[in-house]
Amino acid sequence: MTPASSTPDHWGPEILKDGRVRFRLWAPAEETVTLVAAGREIAMRPAGEGWHAVETELVRPGDRYAFRLSDGLTIPDPASHAQESGLEGPSIVIDHAGYAWRHPGWKGRPWEEAVLYELHVGAFTPEGTFRAAIERLAHLRAVGITAIEIMPVAHFAGRRGWGYDGVLHYAPHNAYGTPDDLKALVDAAHGHGIMVLLDVVYNHFGPVGNILPRIAPPFFHPERNTPWGAALAFERAPVRRYFIDNALHWIVDYRFDGLRLDATEEIVDDSERHVLIEMAETIRQAVPDRQVHLVVEDQLSRRSLLNRDGGAVHHYTAGWNDEFHHALHVVATGERQGHYAPFAEDTYALLREAAAKGFVHADRGRDRVGPAPQDRLPPQVNVNFLQNHDQIGNRAFGNRLEQLTDPSLFEVMTALLLLAPPVPLLFMGDDYGETRPFLFFADFSGDLARAVLEGRRQEAEKFGGLGPGHSLDDLPDPNAEETLRRSTLDWLRVASPEGRRRTDFVRDLIRLRQAHVVPLLSAEAVPRILPAPDGILAVDWHFPAAALRLRANLAERKAWPAAGGETIFERAADAAAGPSIVVTVDRTAALPRGATVGTKAVLVCS
Repeated sequence: MTPASSTPDHWGPEILKDGRVRFRLWAPAEETVTLVAAGREIAMRPAGEGWHAVETELVRPGDRYAFRLSDGLTIPDPASHAQESGLEGPSIVIDHAGYAWRHPGWKGRPWEEAVLYELHVGAFTPEGTFRAAIERLAHLRAVGITAIEIMPVAHFAGRRGWGYDGVLHYAPHNAYGTPDDLKALVDAAHGHGIMVLLDVVYNHFGPVGNILPRIAPPFFHPERNTPWGAALAFERAPVRRYFIDNALHWIVDYRFDGLRLDATEEIVDDSERHVLIEMAETIRQAVPDRQVHLVVEDQLSRRSLLNRDGGAVHHYTAGWNDEFHHALHVVATGERQGHYAPFAEDTYALLREAAAKGFVHADRGRDRVGPAPQDRLPPQVNVNFLQNHDQIGNRAFGNRLEQLTDPSLFEVMTALLLLAPPVPLLFMGDDYGETRPFLFFADFSGDLARAVLEGRRQEAEKFGGLGPGHSLDDLPDPNAEETLRRSTLDWLRVASPEGRRRTDFVRDLIRLRQAHVVPLLSAEAVPRILPAPDGILAVDWHFPAAALRLRANLAERKAWPAAGGETIFERAADAAAGPSIVVTVDRTAALPRGATVGTKAVLVCS
């Protein structure tokens, strides 16, 4: 039961101490609402400001229920914790206290130790279920993965999808299993020492099955839209409560170690206290004894979300560093159109900034979410990646980066990712060199299916285009069941010679990271970008204990600035010049005396 359950405007069913179940629904457009459950119709009372409520001893955990509106239409609970079947069917009362946790003492891990692994439950195993994913955790632990980030599981239309069109945000999609199955996955991961973060979408609802416009039109902002439909009216208390309660639901009832919030730039709120700030503070107050990590994907690169308070996380732990990916992708592939156009010029200068400190395109004038943004933040506020679900799945044919660039360059980039101070993220299959694509898939029909296919064609142009020898007719049908099957990991490859070699390479890099890089990470860090010709990345990070020096040759240069100290990793080019990298730890070059996180005198910009 979430801590918010005692508030009068709490969404969803609540099992009371005396065994009764309380139901609430915000439906300001409805004069009367009836609870349909246990073979009975139970009138709900008006509870003020558009709320309808009832407490009853006639309903028990596991019972099905629904709400009947004034005109006789029966709907599921918008805050359903589980569905019997699809979006239109009845909801199920869930007793979250009934799950027997095997690792109740788990408190999490420090963020500095995070090596993230993004996965889609439906494509992670052939079975595509929470329970099946448990069987692969031992492999991830052996590789060195310390945190998995699960793509959204909130109930969406159909049986297949990426999850970013969720409608019933409190209900894990039953295509993957039951609520207890999801808890078992989180529980098992904790047993392996692996944190679990959940990707959540708090900026829109999916295009099918959303009943809220009918029963609560004020849930949506009358004047704003997102790229996916009507914007949400976060200025209204019931809307704020819906999503704050939802975040608590995952953190408290399911014991997730954190959340990754999708496209937070589309969470627009004119309230004095922004909903993102209130959400983070509410979560941290609810579980003060646990290490909870909140990550944002924010296209505005707003530093204020990531401010530190005496070195401690105040609101959000980290943000996705898209700029690191985009600049490195241009270097690796030469693609310069669509999303990569802003990185087509001065690519290496942008890459150096993104690698050293992030926030390349931050607009301070639009950074008005919380307190004034801090000028300098530690490098672990950035989550770096070579690819993720977007950069692979939005390509026309779901190609992985390794198939688009030179293998030796890809290995150098992998070392750069795993040995630089920012927290690294791997996409599922990166650990053993998966070659299968990861495609966009859904389960729509009719006009919406045709619109999705057309949207895929437009999106592909932003991520590399069709490529030579292909036409629009070659694009995979996102609504075909075969598209999901083609995107499912091939676990047989792990045991192949290529798979073993890649697994060993990634595992060894992660071990080096945990042994040499993680102990350096602290609230104080000063990055220094050394002048170098295009093709060379030369960055030093000065920490209180030592300096971490990274030199990478991403082209055909023969020389780079000297890197003193103890070499912890080196990959030399096969030829006289080519992709190569060296990383050293220099304990004679710690953070200069008197320097602070805000120090600018020691920075050298290329």
